[in-house]
Amino acid sequence: MNIFKQLFKSIYSPKDIALFRFQGIGKTILFVFLLTFISVLPSIVYFSTALTTGLDSAKTLLEEEAPDFTIKNGQLEADTKVPVTIKKDDFTIILDPTGAVSSQDAADQGNSFALLKDEFVITAGGQSDTYPYSMMEGLKLSKKDLVDFVNSISGLKGIIIPIVSLFIYLFSSAASFIEVSVLALIGLVLKNLAGRKLTYRHLWRMAAYSETLPTLFFTIMAALKTAVPNSFWINWFVVIIVLYLAINEIPKPKKSS
Repeated sequence: MNIFKQLFKSIYSPKDIALFRFQGIGKTILFVFLLTFISVLPSIVYFSTALTTGLDSAKTLLEEEAPDFTIKNGQLEADTKVPVTIKKDDFTIILDPTGAVSSQDAADQGNSFALLKDEFVITAGGQSDTYPYSMMEGLKLSKKDLVDFVNSISGLKGIIIPIVSLFIYLFSSAASFIEVSVLALIGLVLKNLAGRKLTYRHLWRMAAYSETLPTLFFTIMAALKTAVPNSFWINWFVVIIVLYLAINEIPKPKKSS
């Protein structure tokens, strides 16, 4: 059975998941990588779109609408006495030399770039990062310098997007292998409760395929930008139930007379 047919079968068939325990470990590892790739696709697409749109919007907004400013001695100075918020499409630029806007306020704006009194905040694809100006000793930055920097970053999009995407994929893959390994340990308890004779290596293979249903569900929700409350617990509840159902599909060992 090819890996894509296995993907389809493992959505609904605990019986097939139980049969997959006999296959080679290499194919199961490949399946985990495939499942991880599917799960990170929405994040990679949103990151790529947010970066491209954000850089284009940032350049236009900085050049045409932002007041002159300078960052020096770890502080932002600007030709404004109140916070300035500039929005275009799905991107927001915030300029606040007063300290009225917090990093959390900036993050709540969605895709945004915020120059605050003593730090800057970048938010894209649901991820927010904050960097104090003091991290960059001797930093002196003007509006023109920032526009030039945005232009430089725009020219490197073809490099930045693949590198960040690869990082997301590798990090998610490592997390997936850890989750499968932990689930297989839980499977040792489940197989005793069910009275089945299984080894850890069998359970690891079955655990990998038990991840299919919740992974595809949460991937679809991410693609639709729909938050699922208590997603961590829902995920573990579903995978444990699927694994238990798969274990129950295995015949009980015959009792010696």
